[in-house]
Amino acid sequence: MSPSNANHNRFGAHAAPITSATYGFGTLAIHAGSEPDAATGAVIPPLSLSTTFKQRAVGDFVYEYSRSDNPNRSNLEAAIAALEHGTHGFAFSSGSATTATVLNTLQPGSHVISVNDVYGGTHRYLNKVAQSMGVSTTFVDLADIDNLRDAIRENSRMVWIETPTNPTLRLVDIAAVAEIAHEAGLFVVVDNTFLSPYFQTPLELGADLVVHSATKYLNGHSDVVMGVAVTSNDALASKLRFLQNAIGAVPSPFDCYQAQRGMKTLHLRMRQHALNAQRVAEYLEASPFVESVIYPGLKSHPQHELACRQMRGFGGMVSFRIRGDTHTADRFLQRTRLFTLAESLGGVESLAELPARMTHAGLAPEERNELGITGNLIRLSVGVEDTEDLIVDIAQALESAIAENDDEIAI
Repeated sequence: MSPSNANHNRFGAHAAPITSATYGFGTLAIHAGSEPDAATGAVIPPLSLSTTFKQRAVGDFVYEYSRSDNPNRSNLEAAIAALEHGTHGFAFSSGSATTATVLNTLQPGSHVISVNDVYGGTHRYLNKVAQSMGVSTTFVDLADIDNLRDAIRENSRMVWIETPTNPTLRLVDIAAVAEIAHEAGLFVVVDNTFLSPYFQTPLELGADLVVHSATKYLNGHSDVVMGVAVTSNDALASKLRFLQNAIGAVPSPFDCYQAQRGMKTLHLRMRQHALNAQRVAEYLEASPFVESVIYPGLKSHPQHELACRQMRGFGGMVSFRIRGDTHTADRFLQRTRLFTLAESLGGVESLAELPARMTHAGLAPEERNELGITGNLIRLSVGVEDTEDLIVDIAQALESAIAENDDEIAI
């Protein structure tokens, strides 16, 4: 028995890893990848800032160099793998770095099929960067599954899904896509950022790889930029582990420590996010100042039935079209007090933004119009504040913005 193992037993740590096969989500969130420290018995594993590690003999080591691996990153990767019900977890320096590394598993000449209503940064990478490396992409509306069949080519290798999509909250039937993709020999990637594994586990629905911008709900406190990926495919995991080290787009130990701390309350936060978002969406849908509301938890959502079948909850993101134009939307965003005008999402605080001029401004106007990203479409990341306070904030901002708009029309 090695000294480390002896200490591990001495302090009474679990004999076997905490896995999704034996424990519920909240227990996993708190305990997976968080064994008491072998050397000291510390309940919370310590922060390890070392860039290099002593080897017992040449080639005999637990950790070698922090780009290749690090105790805090290992802990975080074990935790997210457990929550997503996968066997291999990977952490990267950002969600975009995750996207880039995943796409680097493809050979030049490969073809990707992506949902058309995809995050702007992913669209940019596929269109501007991957294309220059010989990887082409077709963007299709995957709400109609026949579009996937029509888009498959001889050189197709990957299907990239977001569900719900950003910012129009369209859904994609993961199981249906996986069935068609696998028949054609393609592997399926699902960006699960908007729901987190608390509300949706794509690997159990047939996906081969799940990715997140961990900056959002997983960390949950708007103080870490990071991405993660999880798979149960050993061959794909081997490629990703090689590329993670070779490309080197890895997070710092401190960020891993912070993100894992955030994930320990993921189940508690997601419940409140969803409760608040449902109430906000219902209020907006009843408001005379609103043209339309997009939220999977509303029966008016065209894919509400799929949401009930595929998801365990509807998440914290709500989009709506204010009555008026982009100037009306801008006035609303200037008048909220609790909803901060800012990009990003998934933190404990509520945020609001105008996708057409902020997160999705990089898309051509015709592309935005095709996707329904109009000038009056507002995206809310509903936080975990007191529900009634959020509704009061929205009510006063709507009334003020619309009143000023009506005054301008009257003049």
